[in-house]
Amino acid sequence: MTRRFLFVLGSARSDGNTELLARRAAEQLPPAVEQQWIDLTAHPLPDFEDLRHDSDHVRPTEGPVARLLDATLAATDVVIASPLYWYSVSAQTKRYLDHWSGWLRIPGLDFKATMAGRTLWGVTALAHEEQVVADPLVGTLNNSAAYMGMRFGGVLLGNGSKPGDVLKDTEALARAKTFFAQDAPPARFPYEAG
Repeated sequence: MTRRFLFVLGSARSDGNTELLARRAAEQLPPAVEQQWIDLTAHPLPDFEDLRHDSDHVRPTEGPVARLLDATLAATDVVIASPLYWYSVSAQTKRYLDHWSGWLRIPGLDFKATMAGRTLWGVTALAHEEQVVADPLVGTLNNSAAYMGMRFGGVLLGNGSKPGDVLKDTEALARAKTFFAQDAPPARFPYEAG
């Protein structure tokens, strides 16, 4: 299968630090690798409604939910590009991941089996010198990948608050050059790592 990267942009600001860092990393991908970029602010998803026990689930055929579902299923690599908001992913990003719960229950879709073995990556910018404050965001993505049976490539962290600040983070820019070239191991829940 040809590698196909889906970049899910979860910032409330277009061309923000997280997107800038993700684009720097994406520039290093070989030309044959397909890239699709979807901005969740430009294509907002409705609030997720948990209907697990209340109704039949039907595959969406139009609108932002259908577009994100189709793009997610077509991707070999899903990149969550979300700034660190209150120590985790943005509301837009969380809503996207919440929709995965509904997609798991669509008859005949086999969402979990389809995503198993594919790779989840993260890119984030934070306005804090200590990167450990991003651990909840990293945990959210790692655990989501582990549940789905995916690989997890980790999270590319950069520092920046004002627009363009991340471009001054030379260490993050250096990591961006090789971020997607690294081997992504199968994701494991923390309790499995022992």
